[in-house]
Amino acid sequence: MSIWEVILAFVVVVLMLVALLANVLVLMCFLYSADIRKQVPGLFILNLTFCNLLMTVSNMPLTLAGIIYESQPGGDQICHVVGFLETFLTTNSMLSMAALSIDRWIAVVFPLSYHSKMRYRDAALILSYTWLHSVSFPIVAASLSWVGFHHLYASCTLYNKRPEDRTQFVIFTGVFHTLSFLLSLIVLCFTYLKVLKVARFHCKRIDVITMQTLVLLVDIHPSVRERCLEEQKRRRQRATKKISTFIGTFILCFAPYVITRLVELSSVVHINSHWGIISKCLAYSKVVSDPFVYSLLRHQYKKTWKDIINKILKRSSINSSALTGESHNRNILQLNE
Repeated sequence: MSIWEVILAFVVVVLMLVALLANVLVLMCFLYSADIRKQVPGLFILNLTFCNLLMTVSNMPLTLAGIIYESQPGGDQICHVVGFLETFLTTNSMLSMAALSIDRWIAVVFPLSYHSKMRYRDAALILSYTWLHSVSFPIVAASLSWVGFHHLYASCTLYNKRPEDRTQFVIFTGVFHTLSFLLSLIVLCFTYLKVLKVARFHCKRIDVITMQTLVLLVDIHPSVRERCLEEQKRRRQRATKKISTFIGTFILCFAPYVITRLVELSSVVHINSHWGIISKCLAYSKVVSDPFVYSLLRHQYKKTWKDIINKILKRSSINSSALTGESHNRNILQLNE
């Protein structure tokens, strides 16, 4: 193994460990918190977490073995199953992110009719479509023997070994990435930009009210006025940062791999094998970032996993409150003495 292959193998190992830990923690939060389970977006997050976990334990280990041994790990049947899963799980993950963006769009743009437009039945129908959409492409690829070990990516994925099928495979690959990556990206951009527009509108209304209040309160302390103005600035930036994170991570992780797959179809351009594996690792990094972007950094999930950790460490919030109260009473007694 060269130094590059050692580095890439190490990166895959790190991605596997972090992805496994983060996605298991999201699953634990979902099982632990009844409030999270009651929310409709929880179904989309559960589906996304399922895809990420399955990708972590099935595809990433075989890619690691492919990098180390520089050949197909296991037999053809195992490689075909893993390649099928890779196509299915990647598409399902992309469509799950699009479903989450649609849910946020309805919640923000149509808040009064959200509960009537996005019910559990509606979410189940959306998930049914994502599964049907996602499974159709790997079924076609498997039936045409377009799944196998690809040395460029050191993984089992879509791959055509027969030159006579090149035209059909090019058309299939183009349609596949158009209806998975491009479709999901368009939905993400449309919905989140609508959400950003509404968020900015509300920020402007709040800013007007805040400025009017600051003008009326003549005797307000300068530090309080400064904090209000800083909060205005943070409020304006908060929505932009979140939406930029949603769209930015999607493009950064998936775009290099998708573009490489499309460029690979041209026999004119030569692609370095190291870049192929790097683009694959970038796609795998979405499995790592999703738990943080969509779940673990949100207040409700933070509170839930902290409660889980406290329960594991036998430090429930009741005991903490009791200890705090006893400490407070002890301090009062010491002062009285």
